[in-house]
Amino acid sequence: MDVTTHIADFADFISASPSSYHAAAESARRLRAAGFTERVETEAWSGEAGRFFVVRDGAIIAWVQPEGAGPTTPFRILGAHTDSPSFKLKPKPTVGASGWLQAGVEVYGGPLLNSWLDRELELAGRLVTTDGTEHLVRTGPFLRIPQLAVHLDREVNDGLKLDRQRHLTPVFGTGELAEADLLAHLAGLAGIDAADIAGYDVLVADTQAPARFGLGGELFAASRMDNLTSVHAGLVALLDASEDVPGDALASAAHISVLAAFDHEELGSSSTSGASGPFLDDVLTRIGAALGAAPADRLQAYAASWCVSSDAGHAIHPNYPERHDPANRPLAGHGPLLKINANQRYATDAHGAALWARCCAAAGVQYQEFVSNNTVPCGSTIGPLTATRLGIRTVDVGPALLSMHSARELCHIADPAALAEAIRAFFRGA
Repeated sequence: MDVTTHIADFADFISASPSSYHAAAESARRLRAAGFTERVETEAWSGEAGRFFVVRDGAIIAWVQPEGAGPTTPFRILGAHTDSPSFKLKPKPTVGASGWLQAGVEVYGGPLLNSWLDRELELAGRLVTTDGTEHLVRTGPFLRIPQLAVHLDREVNDGLKLDRQRHLTPVFGTGELAEADLLAHLAGLAGIDAADIAGYDVLVADTQAPARFGLGGELFAASRMDNLTSVHAGLVALLDASEDVPGDALASAAHISVLAAFDHEELGSSSTSGASGPFLDDVLTRIGAALGAAPADRLQAYAASWCVSSDAGHAIHPNYPERHDPANRPLAGHGPLLKINANQRYATDAHGAALWARCCAAAGVQYQEFVSNNTVPCGSTIGPLTATRLGIRTVDVGPALLSMHSARELCHIADPAALAEAIRAFFRGA
């Protein structure tokens, strides 16, 4: 896979995906263009072979079902998530003070708060009208969270402390509150009447375009790389693998390849479209049922299945090397991570490590082991959740980033392409 082509396409994907809802819609658009058929959850599903996807809110699951699939055909699942730490619009969102118009927002997940200051931001998400119709909306550059000038806080460089209620309310204009209506502005962009808006899920996103920079253009910075890097890599890999197997090769495939991009991972995944919810189990159950699977057949299929949970990990930080494990020190540009934790914050075990080694060898890419410093507790992923909920063997992997959970994260341009190649090998049965 050409690194330059991949990173340019990744940049386009990020630019089209300022919210989880936009990421699901952009993924669906690309799948339709490649010949995938949308399944609707309120309709019956047949068991014919083909390429399919289903969208639930800000999550999407796509799969390639071979001609020879039967009740016990196993699954190869790539799990990722579409959401990122940010801020979410509150009810009664038009607020303000001292002549400034502001947007009332609530912190979403665990963002690196200071990274959101003094940036041109946008609102993006969905509006739902009283008839239940969903409308995607985005404003483009519209908001800014202004930091207090150093002249008014002489100790700021000795330690910045932000109050989540008082200091993180973005400005979007000046004037009188009685004359402003943020929802009316969003409604106008969506082409609907503000009075018809019954609900909304609208988040804040950075508007700075993704960019290559540095010596030889080898560095890449963008918003929402955690975890659009994995969503895009899984999407590219599924599309590439499905193009490789039209006809006879598809008929001989030994598994059903699945991309599962969940929402709400940054909140703990407990939702109807999160990894702790029923979405993946619902889809796999319906695929199996359409193939005539009895409950025992389904368990047999799961026993032979694999899930690769792909989420961002940490490259060693040159300014904070002491925060990393002294022996395992992942480097930017040296391939995707195999994420390991003794307390099962990551789901990787010895068999999962062997699977990932086979996938990377088949793809011709190197990989690196990641484990946390014992004094720096690690986060977790959808991996343990999926393994626990479905009983499917799972391994945790991901791209190496700097500045994770910042408004703008950083990686080496070679790593997203290498991740996609390894996932492609996984879908091919390595």
